[in-house]
Amino acid sequence: MALTRSALKLFSGRFAQACQARGYADAPSLSLTFAAPAQVLYNNAAVKQIDVPSFSGSFGILPAHVPTLAVLKPGVVTVYENDGATKKYFVSSGTVTINEDSTVQLLAEEAVTVDSLDASAAKELLAQAQNQLSSASTDVAKAEAQIGIEVSEALVKACE
Repeated sequence: MALTRSALKLFSGRFAQACQARGYADAPSLSLTFAAPAQVLYNNAAVKQIDVPSFSGSFGILPAHVPTLAVLKPGVVTVYENDGATKKYFVSSGTVTINEDSTVQLLAEEAVTVDSLDASAAKELLAQAQNQLSSASTDVAKAEAQIGIEVSEALVKACE
């Protein structure tokens, strides 16, 4: 029992030091860099919050978020700007890096605004991907078709 109390005291002291070092109360916004190969959407811009789709589950990023590296799955990234505006982008895949200093780097393979998506084109793309899967004869072709279905389904959902 005495060992447990000593361990708790040690842990709580280090936790308090870590909280002070990270400055949880001092980070009013995030610094976001959000880019795709053909464009930079945000370049060290101050934002309130970011919601991202991840293979480990969708999650929100707030100031002083625990440092994280995650893979983005196809879906909608929502950026809550400091002026109250909300912008939504569809990403096909990519990575997100959350640093200890409340900087976030979001690198997408493709990123487009949700309002520029065409629901009928997304449904047509999904049908094509499903046809490719049914006619695929190799494991590689099946895997590529399955990726196409996953992206297309996320596109259709984003259009709703």
